[in-house]
Parts: sequence; structure tokens; C-alpha cells
Amino acid sequence: MVNEYPQVMTIAGSDSDGSAGMQADLETFFTRKVYGISIMTACVAGNSYGIHASATLPLDFIRQEFADTAADFKVKAAKTGMLADTELIKEVVADYQKYAFGPLVVDPVIMTKHGNQLLEEQAVDTLRKLLIPLATVLTPNFYESEKLTGMQIKTDADLEKAAHKLQELGAKNVVAKGSHHDPQQTTVKDFVLLASGKSFWLIDRYYPTTHINGTGDSLSACIAAEIAKGTDIEKAIRIAKDYVNTAIKQEIAVGHKFGPINHWAPTLNKF
Repeated sequence: MVNEYPQVMTIAGSDSDGSAGMQADLETFFTRKVYGISIMTACVAGNSYGIHASATLPLDFIRQEFADTAADFKVKAAKTGMLADTELIKEVVADYQKYAFGPLVVDPVIMTKHGNQLLEEQAVDTLRKLLIPLATVLTPNFYESEKLTGMQIKTDADLEKAAHKLQELGAKNVVAKGSHHDPQQTTVKDFVLLASGKSFWLIDRYYPTTHINGTGDSLSACIAAEIAKGTDIEKAIRIAKDYVNTAIKQEIAVGHKFGPINHWAPTLNKF
């Protein structure tokens, strides 16, 4: 049938080195066998050593991207990545609400995995108040959970409490990622809280590697892809976790310093 193939939309910035952002999302969509559509919000110039320049696209251009997508495609799920500032968040929220783009997976790109803040305080508050309530699934990293809840997370019980607070902000389902920055740790633990009230831990081996760029992008993109195919939320989250773990475990030699995860690996393992 015309226009019935599963279509998924990423609303994110372009990362010129291909390891994260929109590029990681589209690579994930491809390997999960859904058609990827992109709403570009910003561009970043950088490489494996770091980011050296960035630019935000004009709001009227972003608005037109949304309108053109809605006029032709049948998007069954969408995800957000880094939204650079308050005005951009407001624009994306308004445009997403204007059209029927299916469930939304929100990757709240506020803090790096090393704890450095990416968004100004006003933008964080805007994201908390306007975007999170639209989230079918929210996927914050450890530091983002702390920032959004105002908590210090030191124990498993703290992370569970943070997940409930994030759900109180309006997100239906929450994947609260545990701390991944201790070089002595042997496992990683993420806490999942579903809209039904069901909760569980995802516990996996920790891989000490510098090739982890795009892990958060890819996790949220995989969840969105599975939702678009009709997979239930819990299974979509579990599939996404397995996908990312496999992509981290089997490194790909790209870049001199902080490299990408291996999006081919899950395909080779028939995920």
C-alpha cells in the first residue's frame, strides 16, 4: 500500500563526524528497517576530539520542514535529540502538536555523559515544562535525571525515586539510566518505569571503551523505530537496550579519540 511502510522522524541536530545526533538516529532507523525522516534543527562541526562550532537553523525553516513532512509522509513515531535553546524547544513543541506524528520519544539532551551542561537554565526549564509532558518515553542519562528532578542520585533507591519524579513531570514511560562513569564498575544498571506502574531494572556488563558516542541517541531512536513497527513499549525498550549494548561491545575503529558505536554489530547478530 502507498505510504504504509513504517516511517520514523528524528528532530535533532546534525553531527558532522557522524557519531551522534541525527546521523546516529538515521543509522539506527536503517538497521531497524524503518524509513527515517529528519527535521534538522542545528548543525555541529566537530570530530572525535571535540565540537568546534555550532549553528542553529532559522525557526521558519524548521517550521517548513515540519509542514512539508506532514503534507506527504505518514510518520508513526518521532524522537527528539538536542534542541539548542528555549525558542527552538518552543518551536518544536508547537510544530509537533500541530501535526499527527505518533508517539514521541524524548532524549532530553541537557548534560553530557560526563556531567557537563549543554543547555542554559532557561532552556532546561522550558524542556521540563513543555516537552517532557509530550513524552511517550523519556530517556535521560544519569546527570539529566539529577538535573530535571533536582536530586542527588547516590543509590538504586534514589534512581527509582527520580524515575517517579520524572513521570510526575508528565512523561508516560521513563528509562532512567544509571551512572556509567566509574572506571571500576563492572555492570550498568538502568531503571525503567512504565505508564502501567510496572517497573524493572536493565542490568548489563559495563564495557570500558571510548567508543560510546551516540549511545543515548541510538537508544531513543531504536525505541521510536520499534514503536513505529507496532512493538509494545516494554519490548521496544528491551530491544533498544540490547541493540546499544551490542553496538558498544563490538567496537568499530573510527576516529582517534572518542569514537562512535558500531551500528553494524546488531545487524550481524540479527537483532
